[in-house]
Amino acid sequence: MPVRLPFSGLSDPVTRTALSASQLAPARARTLVRAAISEGPPPAGSEAWKLERLADDAALLVSELVTNSLMHAGTDVEIACGLETSGQGPGEPADGGQLTGVLVEVADRQPSGRVTGDTSGQRGRGLGLQIVGALAESWGVTYRRTEKVVWFRLAVSEIVPAPAGALSEAMHRELDAAEIFSPSVRADRRRVAEWTDRGGAFLAEASELLAGQLDEDMVAALAGQLLVPRLADWCAVWLTTESGAMRLSRVWHADERRVDALRFALEPDPPPPTLRTVGIPWPWPEGADEDGTGGSALAFSLVSGGTCVGSLVIGRAGPPETTDTVARTVEDVARRVAQAVVTARQYTRQTSISRALQRRQLPPSLASLPGVESAIVYEPHGRGQTVGGDFYDLFPMGNGRWAFLLGDVQGKDPEAMSVTGLTRHLVRLLAREGHGVESVLGRLNAAMAEEGAEAVAVGGESAQPRFLSLVYGELQPDPEGGGARCTLASAGHPPPLKLSPGTGVVRVAEQQMLLGIDDGTEFTAYSFDLAPGETLLCVTDGVTERRSGQRQLDDDDGLADIFAGCGGMGAMAVAERVRQAAHDFGPEPVEDDLAILVLHAVAG
Repeated sequence: MPVRLPFSGLSDPVTRTALSASQLAPARARTLVRAAISEGPPPAGSEAWKLERLADDAALLVSELVTNSLMHAGTDVEIACGLETSGQGPGEPADGGQLTGVLVEVADRQPSGRVTGDTSGQRGRGLGLQIVGALAESWGVTYRRTEKVVWFRLAVSEIVPAPAGALSEAMHRELDAAEIFSPSVRADRRRVAEWTDRGGAFLAEASELLAGQLDEDMVAALAGQLLVPRLADWCAVWLTTESGAMRLSRVWHADERRVDALRFALEPDPPPPTLRTVGIPWPWPEGADEDGTGGSALAFSLVSGGTCVGSLVIGRAGPPETTDTVARTVEDVARRVAQAVVTARQYTRQTSISRALQRRQLPPSLASLPGVESAIVYEPHGRGQTVGGDFYDLFPMGNGRWAFLLGDVQGKDPEAMSVTGLTRHLVRLLAREGHGVESVLGRLNAAMAEEGAEAVAVGGESAQPRFLSLVYGELQPDPEGGGARCTLASAGHPPPLKLSPGTGVVRVAEQQMLLGIDDGTEFTAYSFDLAPGETLLCVTDGVTERRSGQRQLDDDDGLADIFAGCGGMGAMAVAERVRQAAHDFGPEPVEDDLAILVLHAVAG
């Protein structure tokens, strides 16, 4: 069959369009050719299967030619498609007869050094043109100055029923219909295909790995490990900052030796924080490959809820080989990464707010008072919390007097935590207004009872009033002889213990009613001297009620026995000894807040 020059003698109607260099160009080319053929007249004999085969073959070939143009030239591509009908001669327009053939040409601009003379009709110029030669009735390659044109003609008369395994069907199965891989990268294509064929399992693995991650930089690191080397040779993840800029969070490379060089090359030129639904070509950075031959890279926006939270860039060395299937898989991964980043940021924001609020519930540190060492051990039970239902304080009252407290609000929820801060500040206010120990407890009890009554009135029977146990005391240090005069009371709290070198451990107060039960309760304070060498121990019920089976730590004066073994220790050593004893008492983890306050008198 003689070779026919591109569109020799054909006039309008000829469908022409220009496609930009992108991974979607092959798909758009197929759509164009199929539409042009389907709008034409039916072939002779009205054999519908021939029209379908003609459209399939033309779509396959134009997809191959466009893909190879993008791979080797990397420029925009122009496509023209014309239909031949019966009775049409050279230079004559289509006359509305029956369809006899289709002529397609694909043109791209080539660097001037690669354009030579007319090489029409050459065959065997690689896999792409081998496919064209196998399916087309005639074809050719024509160079026009800086433009290369590959064209082919498919004739309806040449279409015969294809047996199983025919070249055209085999090519449809072998090729992705979006991109053709050169023989040198077939092994990589098979490797990529193994992962994309298991797309559901791969995405399920990605979802499981990213779920529950509460640090956005860890999410970025996991994204790189998911994609490299399965779908890419390297991966970089940028995340947006509060100011809207982009910071390079993580870089991952199949060759760990090139991670630093790749980061150095990528960091100065971040992707813009724009919303994109597909990957876009990205410049190949220096240092991404060892031999400097370059490769292809795609950037994907990390979008969640209509907001861009970053960008994910993947790259592969060698010729472009990212198929539609791979691109869609990476887009799915990018969506999951974006959602994981949003979740991690929400957790970080909530944690920051929670910690800022919790810091207001407790004093930043214990005050240093003359003649008395102080120490606190505080372990909230709630995960991620710095404050629980237990609380403490030590503060000056003026005129050389000091106040201390150790309390426990019923419950461990955020509502209980809010009561701790209110109680601490209310006690400070009452103490600095000159109220003594008994008066402070009485007024605090009335406030708690009133608060509980209001809660029940508003919430009904389901509302739970808050009860509070508290040890509150005052210290008058002796600047000359050392030690201090102490006055305290215990409202529903484990009784404080005093350790003396000569007399051992004794209780210094009796346990009284919890705060918040009866607003008319009166409290009694107890006064004693804390002489140099003596130690006062106050704990919450997280220590005394620590369990080991059916036993509690304070059964048979268990806490007093532990405290008795702390003779000669300073305040911090005593607090640590009691804390360790509480943890060692039972095999199970501690199930309540622990708070231990120790005051140890020293010589003046």
